[in-house]
Amino acid sequence: MRQFALSLVLTFTAGWANAFETESFERFGPAGSTEVLRIISTADIAFFEPMITSFLATRPGMAIDYTVASSTELQKAIVDEGEVFDLAISSAMDLQTKLANDGWARKHWSSATESLPEWARWNDMLFAFTQEPATIVVSKSAFGDLPIPRNRHDLINLLREHPDLFRNRVGTYDVRQSGLGYLFATQDTRASETYWRLTEVMGGLGVRLYCCSSDMIEAVKSGELLIAYNVLGSYAINREDREDFAIILPSDYTTVMLRTALIPHNTRSKDLSGQFIDHLLERSHGANAQPLTNDALDLSLVETALNRIRIGPGLLVFLDQLKKRAFLSEWEDAILQK
Repeated sequence: MRQFALSLVLTFTAGWANAFETESFERFGPAGSTEVLRIISTADIAFFEPMITSFLATRPGMAIDYTVASSTELQKAIVDEGEVFDLAISSAMDLQTKLANDGWARKHWSSATESLPEWARWNDMLFAFTQEPATIVVSKSAFGDLPIPRNRHDLINLLREHPDLFRNRVGTYDVRQSGLGYLFATQDTRASETYWRLTEVMGGLGVRLYCCSSDMIEAVKSGELLIAYNVLGSYAINREDREDFAIILPSDYTTVMLRTALIPHNTRSKDLSGQFIDHLLERSHGANAQPLTNDALDLSLVETALNRIRIGPGLLVFLDQLKKRAFLSEWEDAILQK
C-alpha cells in the first residue's frame, strides 16, 4: 500500500513540480455524489474505515474522499500547496499544533467538544480522539527461551548480550522522514537519558529504519526483524495475527500519543467538517464510546508509567530549526554508525 498512489490521487497533484506525496486513497460512498467530505490523514485506511462507515451510515448519498499521507506531507499539502481538505487528521501532535498555532485551522465549538476532558482539546482547534502508546513489538516465535524485555533497560541488556542474534534485525523509525517517529524520539529524550544509550546500541547492531509502524510490524511478521522499537501499539493490537507478537508497554515509561483532528482554514464545508469532528469525538469518548483502538491494549496496566504527550505550544520546541538540526545530528551520530 505504501509503494503506490492510486491514479485518482495523482490527478489531485498533476502539474505540481513539488507535489505532496500520497500513500493511498479511497472513495467511500457513491462515485457521483455532489456532497463530498475530503479528509487527509496519516491513519491507514483499514484503521480509520470504521469511523468513516459509521458516519456515512446515517447520510445516504454522501461520499468521503480519504487520502493517506505522511505527517510531513500532510503539512506540505496544507501549508506549501494550499490543497483544499475539510479535515486533517494526524498522529504527529507537534505538526498539528504548529498548523493550528500558525493560523491554518478553524475553530469549532459544539456540545461534543465542550464535554471533552482538558487533555483532549486545545484552543478549540485541535481535538484528540485516541490515546495510542509507543510500544516494543517482539516476535514471539523467534525469541525462544530468551526473556521478553519489559523496559528499555531490559532491551539494552538483551541486545548487548546477544549481538549476533539481533544484528540487522532490530528496527525503529527513521526520524528524518517520519513526523511521528521524530515526535516519539524527542519525547523519549525528555523522559530519560536511557534513549540515547538505546539508540547507540541499536546503531551498533545495524538497526533498520522505517517510515511507519505498519511496515515495522510487517517486518517482524516476516522475520526480517525480531524487535521493533516505538511502534504504535494501536496498529499492532488491531491485527488479526497479533498473537504472533509480544506487544510491550515499557514499564519505565510508556509514551502515549494523542491522534488529533483539525478543520483546515480553507475547508469548503465547515458545517460538514464540524459534524464529522463531533461524530469522531462522540464515538471516542464517554460511556458509550466505540474507539478505534482495541481495548486489549490496557493502558491501566502501566498507569503510573504513562507519559501522555500534552497538546500545546510546548510541542513546538523541537520544531525550531536550530534545535531540530542539532537533534538530528546527534541522532545520526548515534544510529548511523560506520
